[in-house]
Amino acid sequence: MPSMLDAVVVGAGPNGLTAAVELARRGFSVAVFEARDTIGGGARTEELTLPGFRHDPCSAAHPLGINSPAFRALPLERYGLEWLHPQLPMAHPLLDGTAAVLSRSVAETAASFGPRDAGTYRRLVQPFLCRWDTLVRDFMSLPLTALPRDPVTLARFGLAGLPPSTWLMRRFRDERAKTLFAGLVAHVMAPLDGFATGGIGLVFALAAHARGWPVARGGSQAVSDALAAYLKDLGGTVHTDYEVKRLDDLPPARAYVFDTSPTALARIAGLGRYYERYRYGPGVFKLDYALDGPVPWTAQEPRVAGTVQIGADSAEIGTALRAASREGRAPDHPFLITVQPGVVDPTRAPDGKQVFWAYGHVPNGWRGDLTDAVERQLERFAPGFRDRVLARATAGPPELAARNANYVGGDIATGAVSGLQVLLRPKVSLFPYNTPHPAVFICSSATPPGPGVHGMSGHNAAKAVWRRLRQT
Repeated sequence: MPSMLDAVVVGAGPNGLTAAVELARRGFSVAVFEARDTIGGGARTEELTLPGFRHDPCSAAHPLGINSPAFRALPLERYGLEWLHPQLPMAHPLLDGTAAVLSRSVAETAASFGPRDAGTYRRLVQPFLCRWDTLVRDFMSLPLTALPRDPVTLARFGLAGLPPSTWLMRRFRDERAKTLFAGLVAHVMAPLDGFATGGIGLVFALAAHARGWPVARGGSQAVSDALAAYLKDLGGTVHTDYEVKRLDDLPPARAYVFDTSPTALARIAGLGRYYERYRYGPGVFKLDYALDGPVPWTAQEPRVAGTVQIGADSAEIGTALRAASREGRAPDHPFLITVQPGVVDPTRAPDGKQVFWAYGHVPNGWRGDLTDAVERQLERFAPGFRDRVLARATAGPPELAARNANYVGGDIATGAVSGLQVLLRPKVSLFPYNTPHPAVFICSSATPPGPGVHGMSGHNAAKAVWRRLRQT
């Protein structure tokens, strides 16, 4: 290691690794330091239940990953990352035994909503889908300071997406479309009537139509491993099992880039109360299952979908979100996001078996057990589910925070995705990756464009870093 590095990155999650790669690609000397004994952050794979069952403790399906401008510009496939596409990106079973679907095909998706809403859905997504690659670069790039490549399409998207999703859902006449769209919004744990929630739902829908909702072969660890392998080929280094408590614990460097929560950054860098107004959102209760065969869904479509949303209707989903985020209680009928990698990746479990991933929303820091409520909810749409369970691993907010310090109170989004924090995080600033310390930067999901395994927060932060390094 040189006596003075150009950049040190703290945290080996997807954003930290992406920031390190972007700096190393431009000739800067970079080292990454990770507190845990393995890299990955929100993109890990572990045997949590039984031998041979490989689970993703956090992210499992990657609509933002495959659509990420940062990832698409890197040769990650050369380093072992392979995206696997299920027959359907997502399905949402209903109590009548049918399901609405989010397909790669706009027409198939619209048809699953029924004739009264099919045309409405097509008219909603088609203007943006034909300009998707430009649009996604615009709203995932540096906020406010970057000139949009297509300002007209971005403005049109803002008109549709900045109001609450409840406004957008009024365009639909039947419950099938409203239910599926409400579930899309709930992926970021935001109440349905929150600012810009319409845009959140649209992004997930457009991502599916553009490139799908794949899983990574072998598990989400493949994303992190590919980034780390590329970084090492570029001359960067990764150090694990290295906890950083203050800046003096790190080697001398011209810049320090933190893939951490704002709270941790302020403590380590001595920034005092700089981020005291930053808000953390609801937590999640996560379950990983080893199953003796596929989930016995009543509807046909979920049997071939990589992701399955669980919520009887939009009202039930809205009630669950309000309970966790505003009322401080666990919902009686939790909205669930589930992933079944085995429909497309046989490497995740022994022959004939399956891994299954599910979580529901709970208040930040909640210490209860949601297992029974989750499984009662699953049994409504997959009778006999409990009979397939060989083993389960549960993790509430305290356990999730212990595994990943960025998940304060079990908030896997590293900050509430509500109010101005949807767009302006972690501070209201033209330069969200900078801090009061001229050599310290933040690149975690607490910065734009926010949560998800896409590396764009790291990519954007790296731009801020190399501009500062060039100046000095």
